[in-house]
Amino acid sequence: MALKLAFSPYLTQIRKALDGITPRPEVYLVGGSVRDALLGRPSQDLDFIIMRRSLQTARAVADALGGAYFTLDEDFQVGRVVLNAGMHPRQEFDFVLVQGGDLQADLRNRDFTMNAMAVSLDDLDTLIDPLGGAQDLLQKKLVPCTRGAFIDDPVRVIRAVRMTAAFDLTISPEVRALIPLAAARLNQVSPERARDEFLKMLGAPRPSVSLRLLDHFGVLGLLIPEITALKGETQSPPHIYDVWEHSLHTVQALESILTLLDENYKPDNEMGGDLFSGLLSGLLGRYRQQITAHLAEQLVPDRPYRPLIFLAALLHDFTKPRHRTVEESGRIRFIGHEVSGAKQIAERGASLKLSNPEIQRLVRIMHDHMRPFQAARAGEELTKRAIHRFWRDNGPSGVDVVLVALADLRGIYGHTLTKELMESHLEDARELLEAYFEHPEVVSPPVLLDGNDLMEAFDLEPGPRIGALLDLLREAQAAGEVDSREQALEYLSAQLDQLA
Repeated sequence: MALKLAFSPYLTQIRKALDGITPRPEVYLVGGSVRDALLGRPSQDLDFIIMRRSLQTARAVADALGGAYFTLDEDFQVGRVVLNAGMHPRQEFDFVLVQGGDLQADLRNRDFTMNAMAVSLDDLDTLIDPLGGAQDLLQKKLVPCTRGAFIDDPVRVIRAVRMTAAFDLTISPEVRALIPLAAARLNQVSPERARDEFLKMLGAPRPSVSLRLLDHFGVLGLLIPEITALKGETQSPPHIYDVWEHSLHTVQALESILTLLDENYKPDNEMGGDLFSGLLSGLLGRYRQQITAHLAEQLVPDRPYRPLIFLAALLHDFTKPRHRTVEESGRIRFIGHEVSGAKQIAERGASLKLSNPEIQRLVRIMHDHMRPFQAARAGEELTKRAIHRFWRDNGPSGVDVVLVALADLRGIYGHTLTKELMESHLEDARELLEAYFEHPEVVSPPVLLDGNDLMEAFDLEPGPRIGALLDLLREAQAAGEVDSREQALEYLSAQLDQLA
């Protein structure tokens, strides 16, 4: 099939690099890279099949493009080239030795027909499509390459859901019948593979739709058993949803917020247009570049951070059922759910085989997801002392806490959210982010005194009292009440009796 496809501009550089290799290798662009090219959206990450010497070719391409090279799999001969490592956006190109003996066999053994297409780097205008993937993509049908595609690899169930949501596909009755059979075998898949596919789903477009589908097919409860108890768990006003629906709407709201605060956001994007979006863009839009860079970080190599914040949004209330109480007035409360949630998320993160830095980030988001707007809820102003304490306790996690708290706000009120509430909460979010991105003297004031200074000046012994005094000093500095060593000593002298 002869077509004009929209390829990544890096493809020209890669073809030029291949020209410098003798003999020139036979290389094909395959899978999602071709699917995206058909849809007119070039991929940042490109996948290649090579007939021989895949690792050597990948290394040569990395050298030619000034990138980094990594061997991902010695057995399957998978080499990766990384450009712009540690930057945003970074580019990844994977070179894989052909499987099954030839290109046709390799393509036929893939997951879905729309991912079983290829083009030769010697002929970019000719689509190699043995299973009719282009037609299935055009008709928005998800079709497995073989009837055993799910049974052979049950983790493809999660991938099927991700692709259905991301590309607005229709799942055929045949596939719907196969998914439960494969889901029953998910426990035979390594937790790491299930985790990776689940996080990739959360990082893809329309994660709330994916989660609904995953739950519909009985898969979500296998990954996160606590989800089941959220359904039908009613809540008092201002909540308009039960805990399950609230969690999904929080995920949906978070996607909208992150789209609006992405550095590449264009005002005509579909997610704009309502009052909240306008206020959000007006108050927080100045931090698009910083927020985009923050979400692009990696807490562990080769695992994006962005999906983790969606996991936090999904689970931020997942221990509410165990804290349900009903007051005489009929008001339903869940006191302490954020504390138990922080503990439970650590256990769930461990079962998903997340790293310690990832789990610690989830714990912070869970524990403090209600904190950013405590002042607004009480009708009070957010003080510089409170801002300092917030960042002292959360560090970089505080950015995620603010974003999840904004999504939580939308998930609570939905269409009932008033302009006054929007403005008060968004103003507090602005003050928090402004301090973090623009005012280090509030977030982390310069050191005026250390523990040794305090012990010498006030004849104190080492102990918790020293730390408490230093905390008070930093808070006073953040509030603008102390800005010199002399003032610091005078201020702390007045505080000694209170900390006796």
